[in-house]
Amino acid sequence: MIICNGYGYVPQVFGRLVRFLFVALFIGCVEEFTPRTLEFGSALVIEATLTDQLGPQTIFLFRTYPFEEEGPEAESGAQVTVVDEGSVEHSFGETEPGTYVSVGDFAAEVGHTYRLSVRTSDGREYSSSAEALSGTGGMDALYAERLTDDQGREGIGIFVDAYDATASSRQYRYRYEETYKVVAPDYNRTDLIADPDGGCEPLKAPRRESDGETCYASAGSNSIILTNTNGLAEDRVERFMVRFIPMDNYIISYRYSILVRQYVQSDAAYGYYETLRDFSGSESLFSETQPGFLSGNVFSTANGEERVLGYFGVSAASGRRLFLNYDDFFPGEPLPPYVDPCDETAFQLELIGGGCNLLTLIEADLVRYKRDSDLGPSRPYFTVPRVCGDCTVLGSKETPEFWIE
Repeated sequence: MIICNGYGYVPQVFGRLVRFLFVALFIGCVEEFTPRTLEFGSALVIEATLTDQLGPQTIFLFRTYPFEEEGPEAESGAQVTVVDEGSVEHSFGETEPGTYVSVGDFAAEVGHTYRLSVRTSDGREYSSSAEALSGTGGMDALYAERLTDDQGREGIGIFVDAYDATASSRQYRYRYEETYKVVAPDYNRTDLIADPDGGCEPLKAPRRESDGETCYASAGSNSIILTNTNGLAEDRVERFMVRFIPMDNYIISYRYSILVRQYVQSDAAYGYYETLRDFSGSESLFSETQPGFLSGNVFSTANGEERVLGYFGVSAASGRRLFLNYDDFFPGEPLPPYVDPCDETAFQLELIGGGCNLLTLIEADLVRYKRDSDLGPSRPYFTVPRVCGDCTVLGSKETPEFWIE
């Protein structure tokens, strides 16, 4: 698979940009081909936003990767520091591959400038431009409303209000983390296990303790969410929708929570994310604009030709959490369909020509018992896909610390 500029897939917001480049290259292809990467060059990706909230600050380092590989390569073993140019240096330690967390809690302060420094395990050094807080505005409200979107879909909109009386913020970026309760529709206290005496017919047994009926799943925002108050008389954000959830999305079937974080952006940071959003958006797929390489404010200190992806930002941050129930917005209406249709199937015990069919599926952890079958001894049980009888496929049985019923 050919990659524009020799760079492969990168996660989060950068991934959408690279996918756009790939599709643009092959939009006119007719002949079938076997995808492969040509002239792949690994590039360092830095994702870092310091905030004015006192606490641990986090920086992510990883490498771009070819499309045919499964995921990004973490940049491990790096030395990461942030220098407050008032002479204070903050060190970061690697808590998991590619994730670096400040050794002590600190907060970005007004009037201070900060610079990121990275030294990778192979001795290469990288830095950022000096950045400072711009604006101090906070989020005033987070709320949800039932509505119909521009595509005619009914659902729930999540809205933000914000105001800065000093009019010094103006440009905002948002990220969210949503957590929702999942209930396995076909959870059963009976399980199927292999017969220790052999044979293809499994035995009934008590449900394994690791399975769950009620779980909690989480996901983060995967798009660039921006708004600004430029040109308005007041630095006021009103009814800005950061998330729309169609009413047929199973994640709101029971109880749902969303934590929305607001970041005040400098002109340069806002322009960077706005360009990245526009280039990676599907609306620009057939545009004549070709983004090429989008540089941020991070760079190699020794090689000006080396390409580094990402942005080091310093932002005033604020956040709020919201809980909601499906019945609050759609009282008396059927719940959204589950993530799987949960069709029950009575598999044959043995395959024609040999082989334990049902037992193979059980040992591969793909199905769960639902009920006995009346289809004869060769098909004694009805089963459903595991996700229908075990919610741990989607989340954790452990209730989050912040959860409120």
